[in-house]
Amino acid sequence: EVQLVESGGGLVEVGGSLRLSCTASGITSADYAIGWFRQAPGKEREGISCVNNNGRHSWHANSVKGRFTISRDNAKNTVHLQMNSLKPEDTAVYYCSADHPVLKSTYWGQGTQVTVSS
Repeated sequence: EVQLVESGGGLVEVGGSLRLSCTASGITSADYAIGWFRQAPGKEREGISCVNNNGRHSWHANSVKGRFTISRDNAKNTVHLQMNSLKPEDTAVYYCSADHPVLKSTYWGQGTQVTVSS
């Protein structure tokens, strides 16, 4: 059974930091591109960051560029999202996904809540 488990969410004040983790089981995460998405109440889910399978290429949405950094540790089947200088508009449920570029299979985690208080 494939599972993606997000962790590291919580309540933080404006300007604070959190580090989210996405740990995969049932797959070799090094075969997958990993993405981070978020969904705020009443809004559509948006992609904010992704990293390719070997970690050499990454992308961040303009809304988080310069504040969030994605990294991966394939030996631990884990991808991290370091979030700094958090703003109230970063409040959302954060999800990770694993996407196999050849098999076209995609898996999702259950999400972790991030709340930034002003």
